Amino acid sequence: MIKSSQTTQGLILALSAAIFWGISGNCAQYLFEYKAIDPSWLVCWRLMLAGLLLVSYELFKKGKQTFEIWKTKSSLIQLLVFSIFGMLAVQYSYFYSIKLSNAATATVLQYIGPVFVVSFYAIKFRRWPVLVEFASMFFAVAGTFLLVTHGNWNELVISEGAFFWGIISAITLAFYTIYPVQLLKKYSAASITGWAMLIGGLILSVFLQPWQIDGIWDASTIAVFAYIILFGSLIPFMFFLSAVPKIGAQTASLLCSVEPLAAAIMAVLWLGVSFSLMDWMGTALILSTIVLLTFATKPKEIHL
Repeated sequence: MIKSSQTTQGLILALSAAIFWGISGNCAQYLFEYKAIDPSWLVCWRLMLAGLLLVSYELFKKGKQTFEIWKTKSSLIQLLVFSIFGMLAVQYSYFYSIKLSNAATATVLQYIGPVFVVSFYAIKFRRWPVLVEFASMFFAVAGTFLLVTHGNWNELVISEGAFFWGIISAITLAFYTIYPVQLLKKYSAASITGWAMLIGGLILSVFLQPWQIDGIWDASTIAVFAYIILFGSLIPFMFFLSAVPKIGAQTASLLCSVEPLAAAIMAVLWLGVSFSLMDWMGTALILSTIVLLTFATKPKEIHL
């Protein structure tokens, strides 16, 4: 009975995390379209505030151990690389893709990332992908084709810029997944993520003037901004980490594929985004790649 209860809790936590993440993309689109908020400014503050909250949480939980990653030169260099080319890059490209298209399309395109992970390891270990990996690649390409062309070879239904940044978001997501594996063997995922967010936000702030606040600020802007920081970053991450011990990383990762579906549904219901049959078919094909790759991956190979 206890095991069943823990499993149920884990499933609810993982699904909630995925839904919260999916909705946060729509919140960003709302701020871009209706409140004239700049994507770079939003990324900067999201990273800094969410990072500060995560680091504070780790400091409360583990004390001085939170700063262990700063004491080893090799780990610090890896953290800086991950902060810039992983955390900052994936956040910036994703939000900019939303700005140029919509939250649903940007989120679905980002979920092509696992296919780039498969490709990387195939090249690294000099082996051909297995049948299920080939199938996932085919579904990813077919899904992307339907999503960005609606089956018409001669034109894109989204801008070239949106497609470009969406693919960059997928590539940087793959890097985000692969690169910190060695760090995760030494330090907690919450610590690495918190520091990477904070560092990435501070680095971006050097090129911006984040203290200059533009756009339309009212009660709804503040509420949506707060959602992005809390329910789009801190809370779902903690939910996901809490779900893993209860249901395993493999199942938790699979359930997170609900994120683009949640983003698409919310975009249609809340923001009035037009999502055609071809869009839904493309989304289904891309999501199927996550299912295939998750079941084809041994649990011990799954990393947070």
